[in-house]
Amino acid sequence: MIRTDLVMIVTSDISGQVRGKGFPVSNLEKRLKRGMGWVPTNVQITCLNSIAESPYGSVGDLILVPDEKTEVKVDFEDNGAVEHFFIGDILHLDGSPWECCTRGLAQKALADLEEETGLFFNSTFEHEFFYTGADQTGWNGFGLESYRKNSLFAQTFVSALEKAGVDTDTFLPEFGPGQFEVTTSPCVGIRSADQSLILREVARATADRFNERVSFSPMVKSDSVGNGVHIHFSLLDRENKAVTYDRSNKQGLGEKAGMFCAGVLKYMPAITALMAPGVLSYQRLTPHKWSAAFNNLAVQDREAGLRICPVIEIKGKAGKTADQYNLEYRAADASASPYLQIAALVRAGLQGIKDQLPIPEATQGDLSLMSKEELEKMGVTRLPQSLDQALELFENESIIKEWFPGNFQDVYLKHKYQEIKDTREIEPEKLYALYGRVY
Repeated sequence: MIRTDLVMIVTSDISGQVRGKGFPVSNLEKRLKRGMGWVPTNVQITCLNSIAESPYGSVGDLILVPDEKTEVKVDFEDNGAVEHFFIGDILHLDGSPWECCTRGLAQKALADLEEETGLFFNSTFEHEFFYTGADQTGWNGFGLESYRKNSLFAQTFVSALEKAGVDTDTFLPEFGPGQFEVTTSPCVGIRSADQSLILREVARATADRFNERVSFSPMVKSDSVGNGVHIHFSLLDRENKAVTYDRSNKQGLGEKAGMFCAGVLKYMPAITALMAPGVLSYQRLTPHKWSAAFNNLAVQDREAGLRICPVIEIKGKAGKTADQYNLEYRAADASASPYLQIAALVRAGLQGIKDQLPIPEATQGDLSLMSKEELEKMGVTRLPQSLDQALELFENESIIKEWFPGNFQDVYLKHKYQEIKDTREIEPEKLYALYGRVY
C-alpha cells in the first residue's frame, strides 16, 4: 500500500485537546520557518466539539509555528504509520505572541518569574490514566502480578516515550482496576509541559496499536477512583542551585519559595478553573478521595492542596536535602492544558513573591471535620465544588486579569460556560462515558 509520510504541528488548547495541521514531510524545511495558517476562533472549539461564542468571529489569521526542539518521531516498528509531530506556538503574522496561545502564556509567565526574581521553575507532571485493554483479573494495586499481566503494553509505552525523548521516572499499576500511573523526570521551564503533552499523546498512540484506548478523564465512572495530574515543582537560581529549601524556616521552605507557596495557596480556589477545568473534575476534588479539597499546605499528606514531599535521609544513600526538596500541587487533572497549569502556578507564585506574603503554616488532621470558623482561623477555604463555582472565582479575582493579556480571561470563560451548557442535559453515566472518550 502506498503512503506519504506526514507530520503535524500541534497546539494544546483551552479544552486540553491537542489540535493542529499536517503536511507532507517533504515540506518540513519550509514549515519550520513559516509554520501553517491558523484561525483565531479555533480557540473556542470545546472538548465536545461545539464552538463557544467567539470575539474573533470569522475574521483574522494567525500562524502555528513549530518549535524544532519539540519534535516527536516514534516508529512502533509494526508497519503502522510513524507518530510524527512538533509542538507549536500560535503567533500573529508579524511573529508576535497571540493572547490565547496556551504555550505562549506559560513561556511568558516563566520569563517574568526569571526576570523579576532570578528564579527558574523546575517541575514534572505525574499522570494517572485508565487503559481499556488492561487485564484486570485479580487486580492488585501496585502489584507485581498486575504489572506482569500488562507488561507488554507498559513496555511498549515506555519504549515509545524513550523514542519521543521523554525520560520515564516510574510506571506502576495504580489502585483502580485498569489504572496506571507514570511519572517523568523533572525539567526546567517549558519542557515540563511539553513532556506532559507528549506523554498523553504517546499513551494514546500506544493504546491504539493494541486496538484499545486510554483515558485521562478525572472520573471515568461514578464508582471509580479518579485520575489526577500532580505537579511536582521546586525553584532554582541562575547558578542552577536549588533554593526551595532552608531548614531555618517553617516547614523548611526557603524565603522566596515560602512566598511562592503562599501565593499558590491564596489563589488556589480561583485558579482551580484552570487547573481542574472539567465538569467532572469536582467529583474528584472531594475529601477522602486522595486528591485535594482545600487550599492548604501539609507535610507528606496526599489530601493536601499543596503537599511537601518526603526527603530521603538514609545515611550514605540520600542526596542533599535541598536537591530533593519539592512540593506537589494536587488539585489538578488532565482536562486542563499543561501549559495553562504551568502559567497559573507560576503567576500565582510570582504574585506571592511580589506581595511578600508570609511563609504559610502547615495544617494537620482531617480538615473536612473542622468548622468553617476553624478553617478560616487557619486561612484555609474549601476549593470550588463545581466548575460554575470555579469560574465565578476565576472571573471575580481581579488580579488574574492582570496576569493574562488581552481577551484571554473573557475567551476562557465563554469557552468553559459553553462546555457546561453542552453537558447540562446529559445523564450522569453517559457523561462519564463521554468524558472518558474525550480525554
